[in-house]
Formats: sequence, structure tokens, C-alpha cells
Amino acid sequence: MTVSHLDVSPQVKRAGRRVGYGVAVVVNLVMLVAVQFILDWGWLPFLTDEFRTLIPWISLSLLVSILANLVYQFNDTPVVKSTGQILSNLISLFVTYQIYQVFPFDFSASEFDWTFVTRLVLVLAMVGSGVGVLTEAVKLASSEPEERRNDANGF
Repeated sequence: MTVSHLDVSPQVKRAGRRVGYGVAVVVNLVMLVAVQFILDWGWLPFLTDEFRTLIPWISLSLLVSILANLVYQFNDTPVVKSTGQILSNLISLFVTYQIYQVFPFDFSASEFDWTFVTRLVLVLAMVGSGVGVLTEAVKLASSEPEERRNDANGF
């Protein structure tokens, strides 16, 4: 016998989401620290010193994600969540574009064309962020008017 549907109370679902938001905050904090020191640690020898010019932008993106997940801890209604996701995706799109422009990578030690692969991944990330913005905008625009009023009143 297989279980195709589990009846889980809304409180348990909410608790699970809150744990997820907490994990996201911790992971983003670790990444924020790593970004600050990754060049000094020398773990990624293909990163150039030009990466330093991107640290403020990458940090901004991580801080926005941390803030959004902290807000979701207290209010993760669809309107609040979509608004946070739109903001996060727009910033991610900008930061990814900056990384593409600066391209702080030196793959000259490798025979494989990592430059092409990296640029392709960055373009796909920008497309994904753009699709995310559009998806969340549609969710936000199609949310019920009552839901938007309740969100505005903090309910």
C-alpha cells in the first residue's frame, strides 16, 4: 500500500516552511562570509582580483535574501512572498549581469573551454531570474483582492 496524500495540519506545514526559511538564512550567512574571504583563502584559483569589485553586489544579493527569509518567518502570505521573490530575483539578475560583464575568472590553465560554459551558465541564470520575476509578478497580479487587503492589514 502506498500513501499518495498525507493530511498534514496547516500548523505543521507552516512550521516546516519556517524551518526552511531558517536554513536559508543560515546558508546565506555562510555564503556571505565566504564571499568576503574567498580570494584570501585561495580555494578557487580561477578567481581573479576583479572579483573584489563584485563583492558589494554579491553581498547585497545575499543580504536581501537573508532579509526576505527573515520576513517570511513572520509573514509568508502569497503577496508578501511574491513581492520578496520579485525583489530578490531582480537583484540576482543585476548581480549576475555584473558578474557576466566583469567576468572575474581565468581558466587559461585548463584545456577545456570553461569560459564558454561559465558564460552559458550565467546567461541561463539571468534567464531564470527573469522568468522568476515574471512568474511572481503573475502570481502577485492574480492574487485575490481579499488576500491583498488582509496582507496590507497584517492578517
